[in-house]
Amino acid sequence: MSSTLLSRRDLSFLLYEWLDVCRLTERPRYAEHSRETFDDVLDLAERLAVEHFAPHNRAADTSEPTVDGGRVRMIPQVKAALDVFARTGLLAASMDESVGGMQLPHVVSAAAFGFLQAANVSTSAYPFLTLGNANLLLAHGSAEQVDTYVRPMVQGRFFGTMCLSEPQAGSSLADITTRAEPQDDGTYRLFGTKMWISGGDHELTENIVHLVLARIPGGPPGVKGISLFVVPKILVGPDGALGARNDVTLVGLNHKMGYRGTTNTLLNFGEGVHRPDGRAGAVGHLVGPAHQGLAQMFHMMNEARVGVGAGATALGYTGYLKSLAYARQRPQGRPVTDKDPTAPQVPIVEHPDVRRMLLAQKSYVEGALALVLYCGRLLDEERTAPDAADRERAHLLLDMLTPIAKSWPSQWCLAANDLAIQVHGGYGYTRDYDVEQHWRDNRLNPIHEGTHGIQALDLLGRKATMRDGAALNLLLETIRATVSRAWKADGEAAELAARLGAAVDRIAATTRRLWAGGDPALALANASVYLEAVGHVVVAWMWLEQLLAVDAAPSGVDPDFYAGKRQAARYFFRYELPRTGPQFDLLDSLDRTTSEMREDWF
Repeated sequence: MSSTLLSRRDLSFLLYEWLDVCRLTERPRYAEHSRETFDDVLDLAERLAVEHFAPHNRAADTSEPTVDGGRVRMIPQVKAALDVFARTGLLAASMDESVGGMQLPHVVSAAAFGFLQAANVSTSAYPFLTLGNANLLLAHGSAEQVDTYVRPMVQGRFFGTMCLSEPQAGSSLADITTRAEPQDDGTYRLFGTKMWISGGDHELTENIVHLVLARIPGGPPGVKGISLFVVPKILVGPDGALGARNDVTLVGLNHKMGYRGTTNTLLNFGEGVHRPDGRAGAVGHLVGPAHQGLAQMFHMMNEARVGVGAGATALGYTGYLKSLAYARQRPQGRPVTDKDPTAPQVPIVEHPDVRRMLLAQKSYVEGALALVLYCGRLLDEERTAPDAADRERAHLLLDMLTPIAKSWPSQWCLAANDLAIQVHGGYGYTRDYDVEQHWRDNRLNPIHEGTHGIQALDLLGRKATMRDGAALNLLLETIRATVSRAWKADGEAAELAARLGAAVDRIAATTRRLWAGGDPALALANASVYLEAVGHVVVAWMWLEQLLAVDAAPSGVDPDFYAGKRQAARYFFRYELPRTGPQFDLLDSLDRTTSEMREDWF
C-alpha cells in the first residue's frame, strides 16, 4: 500500500538501515519478533489508517461533537474506526504479554501509530490517551487497579484520560484545588473542576477511566501535596461488572480550532448530580503513595509529550506528501528561461521556489520523524538493555531530549504545514484540500502537554542543570560521537560534522554563560530561544546520522531516495543550522529586553 500519510520507504530506512531495530529481537522481550512481524504491524496500521481513520477525518472536523441532554453525540464513523482498531490489538502493541500485549518494540509501535495520527489525529487521540493512562497504571498502580482498569483498556472496552488543569490554575499545577476526602472503606471522594480534558466524556466505550490530580486535606502545600486518583465514569465492582454512575458530570465542551473530533471537556467532580451510595462526591482510588501524584503523572505526561511531537510530525509529514503530490500534478506557468507563451505549462514542482518549499518541508518532517523514533529506540534501551549502565544512559538521554521532541516538531512541522498550504496556492486555503485542516490540527500541538515556553523552562531550567549537568553533557557527548564518526568518513560528512561540532560547542559555552551568575530569572529570560537553538542543533545531528546511514547503503540501490536524503541534509545544514548562530549570540549577551519590559508599556 502506498499512501500520502507517511513514507513507508522512509520508515524502513529509519527503522532498519539507521536504528537497526532488528537487533532488538536478540533480547528476550522481543525474541518472538522479526522484521517480518514489524512489517506486518506497519502494513496493518497503514491499512487501518487508510480504510478506517482517514475517510472520516474531514467529517469529524466539520461535524464536531455536541451535547444533547447531557450526552455527547458524534458522527458514528469515529466509534466504528475505534472498534476496528481495538480488534487489531494495536493498542497494547508494546505492552507485556501478561496484560494482553504483543511486546513489540516501542519504536516500531510508535512508527505504526504515526499512520493513525497522520490519517486522523482527533480520532487517534482517544487510544493515544488510553495508552498513556494504562502505562501509568502498569507502572504505579496496584495489581487490583491493573486488573480492574488496564485490562479493559487494552481490550478497547474502556478509554482513559488525564485530568490535570483547572480553570483557575491552567499549567500552574501547584494551584489546583480539587480535594480528595478519605473514606472509611479506603476510597476517596473527590470534589473539584477540571478543564481542557480531552476525551473527558463520550459514548465510544463502556467506561472512561479518569486519572485525576487532587489534594488530600492536610497535605503539604504546592506540588508536594498533590496525589493521583483513579476515578471511573461508571463504578466497577470487584467482579469487573459495571455499577452505578460515578459523580463525574460533563459541564460542557470546548470547541477548538483543530482536533475538532476529540471531545474536549469541562468536568465537575462531586457536584452531586450523580450520588454513589446516596452521597455526593466522585469515588476515587489512590494510585501509589499519597502526595506523589505529580511525579506519577509525569510518567504519562512525558510519554504524552513525545507522543505529541510524534503527532505533530505525522501531521507535518502527510501535509508534505500531499503538497508534493499536488506540485507534481498541478500545471502552472513556464520556466523563467522559456519566453514562448504558447509553450505548454509545466508542473509547479519544476519552479525553484516551489522546490525550496518542498525541500524545507522534507528537511523538517524527516528530521522530526528521525528524532521521535530515536526517542522510541531510547525507551526500548531503557527497558531492555542488558547492562544497567546502558539502561541508565538511555533514561538520562531520553529525559534530556523529551522537551525537544515535544516542542521542535510542534513548531517546525507546523511550519511545514504552512508551506504545504503555500504550495497549493489559493486552493490551499479552501476545504477542498486537506492541508488547511492539517495546519489547524497541528496548531494545537505547541500547547498540548505543556506549552513551548514550559518546555523551554524544563530544558534550560531543569534538564540542562540536573545532576550537575549530567544529562546535557551526555547529549553533547553523544552528538560529538556522531561528529567523530563523520570526520572519519571524510568527504561531505566531514564538512557537515565541522559545522555541527561548532554548534555543539556553542551549546556548552552558552549554557555555562547563562548560569554563571547564578540568577535563574536572568538565565531563563530567553529560555524559548535556547530551546529553539538547541532543538535545531539536535535535528542537525539527526540529519548527520541519516547521512552516515546513506553513506553505508549499497551503491546503485534506490538512488533517488538516497539522493533526496543527501539533499535534505544539505538544506538543513545550509539553511537551518545557521539560524542558531544569532540565537546563541543573543543568549550570550544576557539580554534583558523582554524581562525589563513593563506591563504598562504595552
